Amino acid sequence: MIAVLGLMVALGPLTIDMYLPALPRIAQDLTVSSSMVQLTLTGTLAGLAIGQLVIGPLSDSLGRRVPLMAGIGIHIVASLICLFAPNIAVLGTGRVLQGFGAAAASVVAVAVVGDLYVDNVAATVMSRLILVLGVAPVIAPSLGAAVLLHASWHWVFAVLVVLAAGLLLLAALALPETLPVGHRRPLRVRGIARTYAGLLRDPRFVTLVAVAGLSMAGLFGYISAAPFVLQGDYGLNQQMFALVFAGGAVVLIGSTQFNVVLLRRFAPQQIMVAALGVSVVAGVVFIALAFTGVAGLTGFLVPVMVILGAMGLVLPNAPAVALSRHAEAAGTSAALLGAAQFGIGAAVAPLVGVLGNSEFALALVMLAGSGVALVGLLTVGAPTRQDGSASSAAIATDTV
Repeated sequence: MIAVLGLMVALGPLTIDMYLPALPRIAQDLTVSSSMVQLTLTGTLAGLAIGQLVIGPLSDSLGRRVPLMAGIGIHIVASLICLFAPNIAVLGTGRVLQGFGAAAASVVAVAVVGDLYVDNVAATVMSRLILVLGVAPVIAPSLGAAVLLHASWHWVFAVLVVLAAGLLLLAALALPETLPVGHRRPLRVRGIARTYAGLLRDPRFVTLVAVAGLSMAGLFGYISAAPFVLQGDYGLNQQMFALVFAGGAVVLIGSTQFNVVLLRRFAPQQIMVAALGVSVVAGVVFIALAFTGVAGLTGFLVPVMVILGAMGLVLPNAPAVALSRHAEAAGTSAALLGAAQFGIGAAVAPLVGVLGNSEFALALVMLAGSGVALVGLLTVGAPTRQDGSASSAAIATDTV
């Protein structure tokens, strides 16, 4: 069961990251600009964001299996569209649908954990799933680079077809329905809208969601720009790019695990403020190095790794504190949080492209995201007594 859930949560990172080494080649083959091909990444993130909002309530009403199977089916069809895409418009459409389908797998996986497990057992299971979320982005670019060694970029999507089809078969055979009919909620659009409206009226919740989203914006800005900066400006081949990208993922994973240690002594709010402060300083240094170009590749990697490490201390804590404020609507809160994270990421990815896919553009986006998040956290998102109870939740959701 846990293995199946792990594969479900891995589908999203694999969908996002596996084709990253191919972005320059896609731009060349389809004769479009780098900023245009980056819109396909934006489409994937937008699909994930919309899927979070749509599939969460559907799974509460129809049960877990039906939305899951439908979502994976959509992902398979979308991957086939990408595989045979003759132009950037068709590829972009396929990527949006891929993101939507992948959202079903991740949302249902978390919901199943909530259906079957409680307290420490649930936290243990979530920790295992989150480890998969950390490992998948490390593997995905390397797998994509391996495909590109022997075939065109189209075959990256062929691999995704096979992976999604295997997951669909495995889920059909090994994942039972975990939400009894008696526990299902009527699917009422007005009620769902009222719940979302209530969450949006809480300024501290909205600020924490924005902090999480802005941190993800920096991450997705890096994901979007890295293939062009590292392969284009610094001449790294696809395999070296995959190794550098994996290094960033390792830093992020290590930071989130260090967060568990810090939570034994500090409140989540304190950790976030300190981490964002470090990120702002690193962003200023990054801009200076990018503008002068004096440190070369080292001047790119060091500040980026520091900022990624800081993100690893923000990303688990902001959702934990936000969700603790509305425990009675945890599912809807989680859907809104996920939608905001991927939605802001979808907005930032093309922004980096518009600014030129340069080190300076990435540094500017990372600094702006960290700076705005820090200001918001120090003003509207000030700590409360309720926030202090989120430490255990932050441990359970670490590396999300």
